[in-house]
This record gives sequence, structure tokens and C-alpha cells, in this order.
Amino acid sequence: MSLTTRLHITTTHLNLKTTITKTNPHNTTIVAKPIYHSNPLTQSLFSRKMCSISSSTKGSLVVKSSLIDPDGGCLVDLVVPESQRDLKVREAESMAKVKLTKIDLEWVHVLGEGWASPLRGFMREDEYLQSLHFNCLRMKDGSLVNMSLPIVLAIDDEVKERIGASLDVALVGPDGDFVGILRSIEIFKHNKEERIARTWGTIAPGLPYVEEAITPAGKWLIGGDLEVLKHIKYNDGLDNYRLSPQQLRNEFDKREADAVFAFQLRNPVHNGHALLMNDTRRRLLEMGYKNPILLLHPLGGFTKVDDVPLDVRMEQHSKVLEDGVLDPETTIVSIFPSPMHYAGPTEVQWHAKARINAGANFYIVGRDPAGIIHPTEKRDLYDPDHGRKVLSMAPGLEILNILPFRVAAYDTVGKKMAFFDPSRAKDFLFISGTKMRMYAKNGENPPDGFMCPGGWKVLVKYYESLQTGEDKQKAAVLST
Repeated sequence: MSLTTRLHITTTHLNLKTTITKTNPHNTTIVAKPIYHSNPLTQSLFSRKMCSISSSTKGSLVVKSSLIDPDGGCLVDLVVPESQRDLKVREAESMAKVKLTKIDLEWVHVLGEGWASPLRGFMREDEYLQSLHFNCLRMKDGSLVNMSLPIVLAIDDEVKERIGASLDVALVGPDGDFVGILRSIEIFKHNKEERIARTWGTIAPGLPYVEEAITPAGKWLIGGDLEVLKHIKYNDGLDNYRLSPQQLRNEFDKREADAVFAFQLRNPVHNGHALLMNDTRRRLLEMGYKNPILLLHPLGGFTKVDDVPLDVRMEQHSKVLEDGVLDPETTIVSIFPSPMHYAGPTEVQWHAKARINAGANFYIVGRDPAGIIHPTEKRDLYDPDHGRKVLSMAPGLEILNILPFRVAAYDTVGKKMAFFDPSRAKDFLFISGTKMRMYAKNGENPPDGFMCPGGWKVLVKYYESLQTGEDKQKAAVLST
């Protein structure tokens, strides 16, 4: 897929302020600050009273941003209080047990912190069917919340038989630790073909998430109310970037943000992305907002094998801020813990909905969001414009302001990334993700101005390490 970018403001979901104030966004001095090795946000978060839903209390009080309400009105928090943890673990020890995969654990993380609010656990059958067929859930008051991806837990025949008539089960992580308890469970059939067809629009072999998480999974699904026994940690040096929706709302309040615009990515940031993000802030200032904050929100769960790994991406993002391409004073970098489905217009609704729960009221959407090349044919699986169009119409996302991309490409005359000018189309070079990776693998530099030098060095170093590993493997094979 091409790394071109586009931005124009659609009015379908916009409830923008109409008063335009005179501002001069161009005289802001960008001060470079290193952000990668420590995250000061975790030390500066504060608490204020609000409505919340917790796993074991009826009305604990936590933070709510004034910008936008979470889905369902209250942010779900399913992590049990520390004072109850030992008791819950002892209770889990006596229960039937369900072993989680790494992706299952990522979904526990997502559910536990409230990214999927108002969902309170792995889906039971009625929730699953609503999500699968309607892309939303109906609340008790009759209102709808968007929920375009089923969040489910699969089990096989042996585990189902072991559970028997149990009402509750313990969830055990990949490392053997107790992770959570699923209460008032319901077990129902896992029709994989129906799930795949409805989510991806195809059952062609080779879909990355399907191959990793669905094909090898059991033929039953188990749903119930989730209690998470402790905050999910990965101990990979990046946990301080995994801010929960509540922590992000705290920080937006602390910074007195009157607009938060979220930008999700699973690729390195090039200067076209930066142009888009900086221009978005400029336009929000022109609309009358006083302090728009960028949420740079890379996806941190499962990704396909040829995507740049999270740790490399985070280091590259850090260099973008250190080099002053983005302003650290108006940018929050955090990791979104969800696994990636590559399910196009269906999945992009989930990405947008989760950012509502984090407090963002603007969402930037690009060409072919969450898209992928067809696994058996040489073409895009989804129409590149359908993700943007679907977001502008999706039920349950009306409160979110959708900001589609404006085309950006490399200006060979200005020697920088710039918004595409059709009147001099021959002056612009479109650098695809494939071409960018080829540059890095071959140790070549892209055109000046395509990416900040520090960020590019991170990518070159990564691809050099891959090449070294491949060379060693070949040498080992030849020596046998």
C-alpha cells in the first residue's frame, strides 16, 4: 500500500466550533526532547472524581476528560483492586482453567482497561452476533455503541469438557500466571467460516490474523464477565508507554486540551505523516480551538510477520520527536494494545471507537485504513476509499469528528514531503511502503526530506540486523 496521505474535513460527523479566531500557529518554536527511554506522563498523571465502572465496586471514582464521553457514558475498569487480588487468586486456583494465547492476553489487556467500553468481558453469544452482523451493540436504553470486531475467547473440546457445569473459570496466561476470572460463563459454537467471512469479506487463505488466531483455535467460544487480576505488563521496556484510556484522559485534562486528534499507525513515521499531523493542528487552531493535542498512537498488539516490530517503531517515533519533526509539547505518544486484524473498513471502526474511550474527539483516517493486499491475488483486498466513507456513516461513531487524509507525496522540486499539487503532478514522487523497505534493506537513503535522519537510521539498522540473521542462517544450512 502506498504511503500517500490525504486530509480534508468531512462534515458528516463534525460538530465544530464556528467562531474563527485569529491565530498564528507558525511562530511556535519546536523544542526537541528525547522521549523514548522514559515516559514522564506516568509520573504526572492525576486523579479527579467521575463516573466509572470497575470490576468489583459499584461506583468507584476515576478520571473523565471533559472532551468526549466514553461509549456507554462510563469508562469500564475491570482490574480488581490490589486489596482483593490475593483472595481472587486463591479463588482462581480452585476453578477450571482456560489457557490463554499471546493474542488472548492482548484482548484481556484491551478489555481490562476499558478500550472496548461498555463491554465488560469476552462476548457472550448475543453480543457476538450483534457485533458480527450489525457492527454494534444495543444498550439497555435502546442506544447503539459501535463494536465492529468480535472480542471472543476460543476453547477446544477438551477444555469445554473440563469446564463442565462450572459457572466461573480462571484464565491462565501464556507464562502460567493467573490473569483473570471469567464469571457467569456461556459457551457457544465457534463457526469460523461465518466469523471470517463477516469480518474480512473473504475466506481466502493467508489472512494473517486468521492464520494466527482463528484457524488453530477451538470450535467453541466462551464468554462472561471479566475480572483482571492485575495490570497486564509485557516487560519489554515499553510498558511505560502503554497508557490506559483513563491515564490518557488524565493527561488531556492536565494539559487543558480542548481538542484531541488521534493518529493510529503500524508503520514508521515519515515526513508526509508529520506534515499531515502538523497541518491538522494548524487547521484546528484556525477553527478556534486553543490547545489541540496530538495522540500519536501506534498499534502494539499482534501484527503480521513482515511489519516493523513495535520496539523498532517506538524508537523511530522517538527520533521523530527528538529531531523536532513533531512538537513534544503538543504530542502524546502512547501504545494502543489491540491486535491487528487487517480487516479494512470493519476494523477501522474499532480503531476509531477505542479512541473515543481514550478521550479523542478527532480521528485521522487515511487511504485503505487497516487494509492489506489480497492474500491470493495481486490487488488491494478493500477499496482504498471505503474505510473513510464507512467511518463517516458508522452507527455509534456520530460523536467522533472524522478527518480524512489529504494527498501528500515527495516534492522533487522542493525536496520535501508536500501536499500534492495536480497542476505539477510530474514533480511529485509517490514512495510506497514496499519501496521504503527496499531502500532500508539495501542501505540506501531515500530522497532528502522524506524522513528525519535519526528515524531513517533506526530503520536501516533494523533491516541490516535482519539481513545479518538471514546470512547466518544460510551459512548454517550450507555447513550442514
